[in-house]
Amino acid sequence: MVDLEEDITACVDYLRRGGVILYPTDTVWGLGCSALNEAAIDKIFAIKQRPKEKSLIVLLAAAKDVLQFVAAPPPDIIAIIESFESPTTIIYEGALGLADNAIHENGTIAIRVTQDPFCKALIKRLQAPIISTSANISGAPTPAIYPQITPEILSKVDYIVKYRREDSTLNQPSQIVRVNDEGVVTRIR
Repeated sequence: MVDLEEDITACVDYLRRGGVILYPTDTVWGLGCSALNEAAIDKIFAIKQRPKEKSLIVLLAAAKDVLQFVAAPPPDIIAIIESFESPTTIIYEGALGLADNAIHENGTIAIRVTQDPFCKALIKRLQAPIISTSANISGAPTPAIYPQITPEILSKVDYIVKYRREDSTLNQPSQIVRVNDEGVVTRIR
């Protein structure tokens, strides 16, 4: 039996020290670090062999937390976020309060409010948003379940979460939408 508390405590310790974790999200297995730590985010880009021009997703624990990291969200953004029935990443204009390399060069940020109990607990305990990007080399298949993660990725992270390693549910990456200042939602993926 996996001790969830042990996993969360270990993750928080590594994240606070600038480490990169491998963890299950509400969608697929991901690489994560504090979204406030520029050096840790650089490690994720290096592990994924991903160009820094390609954005990463930031996970938050609650819809109200968006107000802390987006300069001028639409007035009804919390209702918009809570209206989605499946994991949804929203691209916002005017990102703030995050590491510079977490923010796209055009000032946008991709944020998903996670519904996963492990991720919610981790973010709350860390008291900071976390980066979430699929646990694969850029361009390679996305690992939906733990056995699909390559040894190359496994060998480069600081901590691998034990929780849900046996889970065989094949979830899909989140849908991605853009929400403009008036609250109009446009689907991207």
